[in-house]
Amino acid sequence: MSDEFLKAQINALIRDEIQEVINDYVDSEEEVKKSGLGFVPRENEKELKVGISNDEVNKLIKDYKKIKKKEKSNISQIRKLGLVDKNGKPLT
Repeated sequence: MSDEFLKAQINALIRDEIQEVINDYVDSEEEVKKSGLGFVPRENEKELKVGISNDEVNKLIKDYKKIKKKEKSNISQIRKLGLVDKNGKPLT
């Protein structure tokens, strides 16, 4: 997988998570408006800006590649098969 493809996937996951939090916030605001309790901010005050560091995204990609490399190793394949030694103990 290319780094650009991985960055796009990470950005999509982050956007989805942020959107979920925003939806929960909007739902709670609507509940407050319906109940008439609390203070409701003016509409023009609702602005959300999110910045994601490219260094953090690159760190996630690096960790992802390490994990995938370990999954492809021979030891990992043996563990997936659940092989045992001559004494019946799982191979590690």
